[in-house]
Amino acid sequence: MTQFELAPGEALYFEYEAPTSAAHTFVFVNALTGSTDMWSGEICAKLRSEGYGTLCYNFRGQANTLFADDTALTPTLIVDDLRRLLDHVVPPSPILVGLSIGGLFAAQAILAGAGACGLVLVNTLRKPGRRLDWINQSMVRLARIGGGRLVMTANMPVLASPKLLAQMWNATFCDADYEAPPETDGLFRLMAGSLETDWDLDYEKLDLPVLLLTGAHDRLFRIDADIAELKDRIPQAKEKCYADAGHLIPLEAPGRLSDDLAAFAKGCVG
Repeated sequence: MTQFELAPGEALYFEYEAPTSAAHTFVFVNALTGSTDMWSGEICAKLRSEGYGTLCYNFRGQANTLFADDTALTPTLIVDDLRRLLDHVVPPSPILVGLSIGGLFAAQAILAGAGACGLVLVNTLRKPGRRLDWINQSMVRLARIGGGRLVMTANMPVLASPKLLAQMWNATFCDADYEAPPETDGLFRLMAGSLETDWDLDYEKLDLPVLLLTGAHDRLFRIDADIAELKDRIPQAKEKCYADAGHLIPLEAPGRLSDDLAAFAKGCVG
């Protein structure tokens, strides 16, 4: 297990393979409920077979990380940790790829000075407001009652494609009871900390190639008018919609995602 120590008793878990024949390294930034498993299988294997480097890691509070009970797992901490990890690993010509709120963290890290040749936002774009606040607050309350499993059970019908719902049905509706997590639980603390997220990003300052990937079956976060408005604020943005996928494109279409990332990299200088 490879860990990057941040402080005594606190460390990030990460998996890194340097590029071989291609110039770029893809740096994958999780969603709050994600892990390196989202990327490290088919996606990373396919990209590495084409010569690209890959870097996956888990936030403090996610699997295989170390974090103190009194450390506030806030968005600011996550962005700072990402910048520190990039400075530690120094991946060649990085392209940051973030899923959901992970895309926002990646963009914030770039705006805070992290070097990058490109940025891929996977179902990230959303405007701040009462609707988004309602979603975020309700997810924290669900997590307090039944942990991440209850959060996903409640939200999957408006996040995923019918195919993914069918695949997850038996595992989701098993006999296992939902359990409230302890207050020290990493995932719960990440979700509670996420209420401090600043979604009012300076999109105009993203001076690098940006690929926007969305799933048509994401009926929770996807609002076409908002995406179009925010896209227009990004100087070098291109967009692609996956008609048969939802919010979790890395799970629903890993092969196509890998192909789109490799194609995007060809237009990134660095």
